[in-house]
Amino acid sequence: MTHTLISAAALAERLQSGGLRVFDVRHDLADHAAGRLAFEQGHIPGARYLDHETELSAPRTGTNGRHPLPSRDDLAALMRAHGVQPDTLVVAYDASAGMFAAHLWWMLRWLGHERVAVLDGGWQAWVAAGLPISTEPAAPGTPAAAAPLPAPLVETVDAQAVLANLAQPAFTVLDARAANRYRGEVEPMDPVAGHIPGALNRPNGENLQADGRFKQPEQLRAEFAKLLGDRDPRAVVHQCGSGITACHNLLAMEIAGLSGSRLYPGSWSEWCSDPARPVARGA
Repeated sequence: MTHTLISAAALAERLQSGGLRVFDVRHDLADHAAGRLAFEQGHIPGARYLDHETELSAPRTGTNGRHPLPSRDDLAALMRAHGVQPDTLVVAYDASAGMFAAHLWWMLRWLGHERVAVLDGGWQAWVAAGLPISTEPAAPGTPAAAAPLPAPLVETVDAQAVLANLAQPAFTVLDARAANRYRGEVEPMDPVAGHIPGALNRPNGENLQADGRFKQPEQLRAEFAKLLGDRDPRAVVHQCGSGITACHNLLAMEIAGLSGSRLYPGSWSEWCSDPARPVARGA
């Protein structure tokens, strides 16, 4: 069974039970200190903070994107240091409509960890429900023992595969960035504006209801079907600016029962770092 979402009420009921690890991944791409500061000012009791720039990304080379994936071994070591064992239920939350939490959800599935869910509605839903807030750091706990890594539960494609796909299409690229970034009208994060030729666009914010929670599975399924037609989900590859918000669309497809799509982790920030790779603009 693939875990996807957990409600604030359900998480509150589980806080005192064993076998749970909550990670706060609040982050601001324009202010890298903001997430940790927000955590220190108040967080879900027992939650631990993870930094998307320093802990959940590998070193940047200038050609591997803005948030390159760490190695599976490094990610596994980080999870063990926080006491995550194979049967631990991991819950991720943020204050950015689930985009950073969905990324950690995907990363753990890439690690082979099955029991991981995103807090539906994030920090805002927890606060709105009047649930407890803490400023105390989590107890250190005992690191988990090292164990052989299981096989990944999700798949990736690299830039070379995306480039080869232009000449011999085998999958459809789905871009999760805002429509004006996809069209190349603005580009606040990367040096080149535009999108991968042939990519379709589904801004990740379209996965949400007005209250910040994910839409119901039936609605998501209908919306993805309207965009993707009868394409097999396994023939869909997600991308965004740096591999983060793409995971929001991937999670939404899982919620909709459309399992098996893949991620291009380097995404646009990696793609546009090589001037030899083609760029498309407009709708």
